[in-house]
Amino acid sequence: MSARGQLNAAGLHPKKRFGQNFLLDESLCIKIADLALSEAPEYIVEIGPGTGALTAALARDGCCVRALEIDRDLVALLRERSDLSSVDILEADALTYAWPESRFERWHVAGNLPYNIATPLLVTLSQLERGPQRIVAMIQKDVADRLLAAPGTASYGSLTVAVSNAMEIRRAFTLGPGAFYPRPKVDSTVIVLNRRARPLVEPIDPRLFEKVVRGSFAYRRKTLANSLSRSLSIERAEILVAMQAAGINEDERGERLDIDSFARLADALAGRGF
Repeated sequence: MSARGQLNAAGLHPKKRFGQNFLLDESLCIKIADLALSEAPEYIVEIGPGTGALTAALARDGCCVRALEIDRDLVALLRERSDLSSVDILEADALTYAWPESRFERWHVAGNLPYNIATPLLVTLSQLERGPQRIVAMIQKDVADRLLAAPGTASYGSLTVAVSNAMEIRRAFTLGPGAFYPRPKVDSTVIVLNRRARPLVEPIDPRLFEKVVRGSFAYRRKTLANSLSRSLSIERAEILVAMQAAGINEDERGERLDIDSFARLADALAGRGF
């Protein structure tokens, strides 16, 4: 039965506060599951299982699956399905979930992520010390564009740097609003993130690196020196000295820096005691 049919039969309706948009085509759920099951994970966590179409596809070959669903009405619906009896279904908010899965050598994450949690959740998952080896996620197309953006483009920003440092990212396919119930107002993209053997950069002070990256994009119309001076409350002269040490032109803007340049700048600032 389709997601719409299951909801109607249970007397339920999509809840806007949870950003619910249910994928209608079962063959697309299988396609997403195939991506998530690749590389033989020991364990998969699904985020936002909804009515269980992707859940069933993930569990079809006996893979160990845990599904995190914030909507208690959908939790009850999922637990009534006999074909999902092997799935550990939890009523949980993925943003506040404790993520104990580090005990597994290889675990994956999959899900049709609600638009309102996709960005912070992907950052959290990518930065876990022993995070998922692979993430297969349906997200808003513009968020996918930001994740895949190159330096100097309008979509490039702190999200790009934060996630790409730990994960290799590729676009699998894009779907229009008609693939969902209810229809969203934007296109959606399935992305695949694979954990790198080691991060692209390993700055001296990771927290300072994060602050530098965010601060560099805080005032896009300003030069890097001015933006960082305002966002980090550091004298502009000090920023310029660090930029020179990092080999960055004093008139540069943050949106044109690659991740290596951000790391050099953060290390230069750390070396000056910031």
